[in-house]
Amino acid sequence: MKKQLRSGYTTGACAAAATLGAALLLHDDCCPTEVWLAMPAGDKVRFELEHCRREGDAGIASIIKDAGDDPDVTHGVQIYARLSRSTEDGIRFVAGIGVGTITKPGLALAVGEPAINPVPRQMIATALRSVFPQGGFRVEIFIPAGLARAAKTMNERLGIVGGLSILGTTGIVRPLSHKAWTDTLEVALDVALASGTERIVLSTGRTSEAAARTQLPQLPEEAFVMMGDHIGYCLAACARKQVPRLVLSGQFAKLVKIACGHPQTHVRNSSLDLGQVLHWARQINLDPGDISRLELAHTAREIFAGFGADSVLIDKVAAEALQQCRKQLPATRFQLLLVDYKSQVARCFS
Repeated sequence: MKKQLRSGYTTGACAAAATLGAALLLHDDCCPTEVWLAMPAGDKVRFELEHCRREGDAGIASIIKDAGDDPDVTHGVQIYARLSRSTEDGIRFVAGIGVGTITKPGLALAVGEPAINPVPRQMIATALRSVFPQGGFRVEIFIPAGLARAAKTMNERLGIVGGLSILGTTGIVRPLSHKAWTDTLEVALDVALASGTERIVLSTGRTSEAAARTQLPQLPEEAFVMMGDHIGYCLAACARKQVPRLVLSGQFAKLVKIACGHPQTHVRNSSLDLGQVLHWARQINLDPGDISRLELAHTAREIFAGFGADSVLIDKVAAEALQQCRKQLPATRFQLLLVDYKSQVARCFS
């Protein structure tokens, strides 16, 4: 029987729960051991406090982030809230140690703001106002392990410097979903567009991105977006955002999957359709001897090594890949960079 995967909680939900714990400490002058947090959908969830103490006029509480069975880089970090009264009206959010600051335009927050996203801010405010309906407060969120964990994310490339982001729209982390990746793609595209770059470069992995950077050194860092296997989602997002020029960088195996029209290029989600490659070879009247070699091939890499980047077969596959992309973005100008297995751009197609 397949194991049912366990959901977890976002950094935003944990920050809000920690803030609620600190608020209850200030209000009751007593450290709670747990809090019940209202989630955006209306339900309430119980969080155990890992830490709670007074520090002068401030209340401090923390939650251990539980991402459930999702392979989340923030799983297990301790997320703190330091809450204190302020002479200013409203709620002021502060990025403490391990929480990032926005340094580039195109994100959901202005440059200079702490990387505490809008929905988590609302969750924090709702939790605080459930204890203190009025008054000015300073809310500092800090994560001691945040800077080290942030090095494993795309935060710095997106313009989030100094630590992790406080994220989440539902408060819940769904295990093994691709939402975190696709959310990052949305942000990366927004940052690229805000940078004013002439082109956005989508790559299928680190090798293809590195090759594209060498090929296009004049483009800013923000122009390079690592889409991974999410070609379908990324092209749809580019269509929504009306991206005018795109460069797609990848190795031949990924190119075959794109040419076959697979929206997901991971091996789990699409078959490497060598039969379709054979069909294209016959369409272009490839030599019978080459057809025989194709019939014996087991991998796309084997085909690429056997035929070489300059072959008419590679031309055909590239043309089919470009056609698939143009179906989703007919008004966008496309260029395709074919990266070889020595991590260099072997051909450019447009």
